[in-house]
Amino acid sequence: MGLLAQLKNKALTVKEQLRPTTDFDPATLPWIDLPEADIATFVKNFKPRFPLTFNLEEKLHFWQKNGYVILENVIPQELLDAYWEDVEELIEHPEKYKLMTRIDLPKFEPIQERLIKDFPKEDLKGKYVKLNDFHQLSETGKNLMTHPAIVNFLEAIFQQQVVVMQSLTFMFGSQQPSHQDFPWVTAKIASHLAAAWIPLEDITADSGPLYYYVGSHKLPKFNFGNGILSNQRSSRSPLEFADYLDKNCAAQGYPRETLLIKRGDVLIWHAALAHGGGTITNPDSTRKSYVCHYSTEQALPFHRYNPFATPVVQEYHGVHIYKHPEFGDQENILKAKPVS
Repeated sequence: MGLLAQLKNKALTVKEQLRPTTDFDPATLPWIDLPEADIATFVKNFKPRFPLTFNLEEKLHFWQKNGYVILENVIPQELLDAYWEDVEELIEHPEKYKLMTRIDLPKFEPIQERLIKDFPKEDLKGKYVKLNDFHQLSETGKNLMTHPAIVNFLEAIFQQQVVVMQSLTFMFGSQQPSHQDFPWVTAKIASHLAAAWIPLEDITADSGPLYYYVGSHKLPKFNFGNGILSNQRSSRSPLEFADYLDKNCAAQGYPRETLLIKRGDVLIWHAALAHGGGTITNPDSTRKSYVCHYSTEQALPFHRYNPFATPVVQEYHGVHIYKHPEFGDQENILKAKPVS
């Protein structure tokens, strides 16, 4: 680290220790997180981009109280099939594609995130695999993450231009400890974040299903020793964070629920909803899923891999998806297939 970088890091450390951020900024909160949010009046005046396939007022009230919603039976099976075909093509021919992939197995330490071609093919079909931002290569992935039902709900809660932040694709359960997304998936405005969890198969109890603490988006924020965001200057660990969430959610009476969601449904959750991956009790049971994070153009006016450049914008169903600054002609290399 150069002298200038060292001085900057030291200045940030002192600033964070003296004035750590303890909560989201009230001035930039999404409208629905404000105490005075009037859902009934909002719904009367809201003009959805697409025909609604769910009761918006009911879902917004549920979101406000619980920190998540499930949109039932909104995604066509053919679209899910088409996306998984792209995933299988990627895994069968990793040498053809430029994609960063993470496999959290000890044998790959200390570099567990690499180009997909640098992992043995047999390991790509196993556990602890995360395919990072596969939507950049897959047009079907872009169409799936911006399905009209998802877009209608995101535009309602943000009331701003929605942008895609990142995606993760899984074959097996992550078994990840309890966490909230906003300390890790960071934009310029931490509260401008939501995630969609799209099952690519019916999820079973033995596959390490997602769990979440209902209402936990209202829990006081964890202090990493330098504020609510985790970074290289933080003095407290992810395991301390998980312990805080598990203990305090129980103490506050936020029930832990397990997500046994059906293919065709979508879970959308709040930036601060505490959640994690359950234990895989059947090692052969898969948990195929597509997890997408979204922000707003105000909070994320750049691709996160190049924050100092104006991004090249692609628009899918009204949502902005920035071209990856390093992928070149790999962007959209897997073309969308016709879906009825």
